[in-house]
Amino acid sequence: MSPEMITIAVDTRVAQAFHALSEEDQRKIGVLLSLRILEATQMTESLEDLMRRIGQNARERGLTPEILADILRTI
Repeated sequence: MSPEMITIAVDTRVAQAFHALSEEDQRKIGVLLSLRILEATQMTESLEDLMRRIGQNARERGLTPEILADILRTI
């Protein structure tokens, strides 16, 4: 199967970091994202439960409401 291009919105810093990568590393990131998207879309977990789990993981890793608000302001 040949790859198909899609467009997703990301934070400016994410886009800059991605564009700074070598073509090989960009390809690897594309493969990882493809796998993650497939995993997320084939889950039996509800979207609400998934979002709750992601939020809990983010809090456990130090994401605070203030940091999240700062990130969202830059989008």
